[in-house]
Amino acid sequence: MRIALDTLGCKLNQAETELLSRELTCAGHEIVSRTGPADVYILNTCTVTHVADSKSRHLLRQARRRNPDALIVAAGCYARREPTELARLNGVDLIIDNDRKMDLPGLLADLGYTASPAVPEETPLRQSATPKTRSFVKIQDGCTSFCTYCIVPLVRGGETSLPADEVVAEVVRRTEEGYKEVVLTGTKVGTYRHDGINLRGLLQRILSETGVPRIRLSSLQPGEITPDLIRLWNDDRLCPHFHLSLQSGSDPVLHRMKRHYLTGNFRQAVSLIQECLPDAAVTTDVIVGFPGETDEEFEDSFRFCREMKFARTHVFPYSARAGTEAANLPGHVPETVKRQRTQRMLALAEESAGHFRQRFSGRSMTVLWEQRTADGRWSGVTQNYIRTYVESEDDLANRLLPLTLP
Repeated sequence: MRIALDTLGCKLNQAETELLSRELTCAGHEIVSRTGPADVYILNTCTVTHVADSKSRHLLRQARRRNPDALIVAAGCYARREPTELARLNGVDLIIDNDRKMDLPGLLADLGYTASPAVPEETPLRQSATPKTRSFVKIQDGCTSFCTYCIVPLVRGGETSLPADEVVAEVVRRTEEGYKEVVLTGTKVGTYRHDGINLRGLLQRILSETGVPRIRLSSLQPGEITPDLIRLWNDDRLCPHFHLSLQSGSDPVLHRMKRHYLTGNFRQAVSLIQECLPDAAVTTDVIVGFPGETDEEFEDSFRFCREMKFARTHVFPYSARAGTEAANLPGHVPETVKRQRTQRMLALAEESAGHFRQRFSGRSMTVLWEQRTADGRWSGVTQNYIRTYVESEDDLANRLLPLTLP
């Protein structure tokens, strides 16, 4: 069967879609472009904001128009949160929540979508399952923090970690397939713990037992940044890139969000990173317009983000999620005000990112080249996550090469 896989949302979703792609390929199915003809279309949905919900519905309708006779499957977080809403959407045939997402190969077989198992030697998974040069490896799932704005604990459930042996074996497989970088991902990567092994112990095992050229972490919390953890970055295979989700630079807003840290803790974590790894990129997420956010609180958040000089900032206007505590808080910010604050924060994000890139102008850095862009240039990223471009007639895909940054 021709199966198209599509993904919205976080790196954990991307890791799960990548794993599904591999398993479906091994079952003998052909993974095809999400925009082409397919017998089955599977969307791994996101529901972190109302915009994510809207994108999911749009992609499902679009898939039905492209493939009127295909089996259309909605899987993942939106399917977990609003199965009834999705069931009313014209053209969705099957709704699979997170608990059953990884059972999809078997569920499809039960529905008659079968194929002859592929011979591994004849199926280069890296090429057939995913064309990317970076592989996402799931190490953890679930969250019990229950930040007041966040729907994730309700759609992902409690915290679980994969056995270290499984993670190491998966990294070995990806390395043997030719990947130059793996991204270790989960809902709360920093809480990884299995049979007494924490995240630091897992990283030590990956560094000592695999030959993967690059390892990147998807996200950490400020309290998880410790001197013992940072010392592991003496091995330059660990990418000096730390994603720390700030959410707000105002202490009263952080308190209402139940984020379990204040700006002082965040500043301390960033200072430790910068002391030990001066070239490291610190990236973040920021929510503007959280219920009750005053003009003064927004200005505090804006000033704090400017102080932190983030290499990249994802800015989100607050989106109420039914079932979360924040949805019932008083003082919801008008949409016009949220839009104004979003634009200001986005402008600051662009300015800060530009300053970070400028620091490395004229320096030679190793770039993992990924693919050609629409204008014919090659696109790739440095270890500290600077996106860069070069013109070349050579095939640079999946190569680690030095480049003097412009």
